[in-house]
Amino acid sequence: MAAIWTLSFYLVWPACLALTPPAELPHPHNLPPELGLNRSDGSLSVDLPLALRVFSVDYHHVQAPFEIVLWIMLASLAKLGFHWSGRVPAVVPESCLLIMVGLLVGGVIYGVRHSAPPTLSADAFFLFLLPPIVLDAGYFLPGRLFFENLGTILWYAVLGTLWNVLGIGLSLYGVCLLAPDSLGDLSLLHCLLFGSLIAAVDPVAVLSVFQEMHVNDQLHILVFGESLLNDAVTVVLYKLFESFLRLPSVSGLDVFLGGCRVVVVGLGGLFVGLFFGLVAALTSRFTSRAQVIAPLFVFLYSYLSYLTSEMLHLSGIMAIVTCAVTMKQYVEANVSERSNTSIQYFLKMWSSVSETLIFIFLGVSTIQDVHMWSWPFVCSTLLLCLVWRASGVLLLTAVVNKLRRNTVTFRDQFIIAYGGLRGAICFSLVFLIDDFPKKRLFITTTIVVILFTVFVQGMTIKPLVELLDVKRKKRALPTVSEEIHSRLIDHLLAGIEDVVGYWGQHYWKDKFEQFNRKYLRRFLIREDNQASSSILRVYQELERREQRGDEEAPSIVDPRSHSRPLLPEEMDSIRRILSRNLQNFNNKTPAYSRHTLHQDANRDRVRKSLHRHQSLGERYTFTQVEEAEFSGSHRARKGLSRSHTVCSISPLAVLQEPSVPAASARTTIPTSSPAAREEQSAAQHQTSVGGATKKQLSFVLENENQQ
Repeated sequence: MAAIWTLSFYLVWPACLALTPPAELPHPHNLPPELGLNRSDGSLSVDLPLALRVFSVDYHHVQAPFEIVLWIMLASLAKLGFHWSGRVPAVVPESCLLIMVGLLVGGVIYGVRHSAPPTLSADAFFLFLLPPIVLDAGYFLPGRLFFENLGTILWYAVLGTLWNVLGIGLSLYGVCLLAPDSLGDLSLLHCLLFGSLIAAVDPVAVLSVFQEMHVNDQLHILVFGESLLNDAVTVVLYKLFESFLRLPSVSGLDVFLGGCRVVVVGLGGLFVGLFFGLVAALTSRFTSRAQVIAPLFVFLYSYLSYLTSEMLHLSGIMAIVTCAVTMKQYVEANVSERSNTSIQYFLKMWSSVSETLIFIFLGVSTIQDVHMWSWPFVCSTLLLCLVWRASGVLLLTAVVNKLRRNTVTFRDQFIIAYGGLRGAICFSLVFLIDDFPKKRLFITTTIVVILFTVFVQGMTIKPLVELLDVKRKKRALPTVSEEIHSRLIDHLLAGIEDVVGYWGQHYWKDKFEQFNRKYLRRFLIREDNQASSSILRVYQELERREQRGDEEAPSIVDPRSHSRPLLPEEMDSIRRILSRNLQNFNNKTPAYSRHTLHQDANRDRVRKSLHRHQSLGERYTFTQVEEAEFSGSHRARKGLSRSHTVCSISPLAVLQEPSVPAASARTTIPTSSPAAREEQSAAQHQTSVGGATKKQLSFVLENENQQ
């Protein structure tokens, strides 16, 4: 692309010079000293401006931003064409097609320039392309699933990565000892360094494949969380082995200090991200009068946490993930709905462009002149990556299943082991290695592993998921009822753990929620934005999820309905009405308990009528069925304690069944007694006034000594 524009520049420039008449050429002695002469006789240089130009081209002035925009445009058009290519997305993953586009572009550039195309530098990847991807993954991280499976994720990410790094590194060193002629100059530290970078599972490649398959939530969070934290561990181990290579000798003390450094780097990045996340949440509290710049603080503080960690040689990935997870709930409560929508769409767009550029540059950077081939090393690396990852997943899962309630099935284990795709992280790390004779062999092997995992494993994992009948993700959004019942179960389990004295995850989760509600939310969220009802907060969260479109489930529309869609103003009005009514209902509805029961104003009058019907029931003679029913209900009322409530009805409704007409009820009552006739006439008068028999429901408190 640069060659084409440079050629256009040299074609236009002589034409511009030809427009200037030679009589107007300035004398060479009057030229400024910085403008040199081209000939020995003092004639003018061709590059000198001869006169005022009507049209000119200055490509070098805009070369860098112009080429960046062209690359982004190429990546976006390639992604757009992928989604409009018919049945291709159902067979080929998006990452594979983007790499093929990169290979094509790299081949064209190499054919035109007869030199290697531009490569993606490690600094550009780690400082500009990786942060938006990790920020998007951390900000939209499903918190409940992640923290429920945090132990298993750390188990896979830390111990699994160490297992792969040591296994691949030591095995490759054994291969080098078996082939001393071609691989004899590779030391143990070089093999461990290569094992640390080739064990990096790329979250970009994993997410691009797993999001298209819609696997179940547990499998998705295990693979995604493991790949996300795996990068932090592999980068730390890579820098550790790189430091060992620069030492004249490695002692036991150096190994111990290296282990301490791994812990410090991981925890340091965690605390840096936590600090910037809380500062971002506190800053968003004061953005009520400047909502336009509220989304800017999310990006600034997140990127600042990443850069600060890199500056301090800490884990930048851990920092930016922790910052995003920390500030999310407070920022969403402080900023407006429009600001939340802006944050969500900008993060998705930024990460999508970065992913596309990474895959295209992977293909472009493959066309190089620095390749070195070795069949034993390349084939051994490819085989060892598969064997050590599969064995690590099986062994670690066998241990962790003994501690989990929801065990990881064998099908999920196979997908976890098979989903270890390599990508741009190991490709960028291999170019950071200091120059030594076998660096080109490391680059070639890394490219082969990336292409194999992305193309072969990435294209076959979807058919394997369907063949193994792996459980898929629920496509519908959770309802308010499901969320409320889920929270109810959480509170119930936390109470059970508290009663039995077991400090499990529900106990600590409940303690953190109390601390968050009592201190953090009051300090980090504005008072006017703090929802007093927990049900209202659940409703607002579900509404944000629906607007964000986390679940790509198609909406179910009744084809028989021909009603018009609601306008945005009508939807906003409905949301305001639902939110206001839900909160008003929560405020107006009293809470009943055994100590505070609602005292009815007509309690004495209802109790008197109830006593009168009890006396009537003792005097009147009923049929056997009616007498049994009345005596059963009378004994039930008599046995009620102080803490129970009863529902009393009108006098006439007590004596008759709902399904029996009023006329038939009157014929069953004898009228020989004057008092009975008086009661019957009073009842008929109440019926005629009311128009129909009405049940008057009221909650009364029954005394223990009631007869």
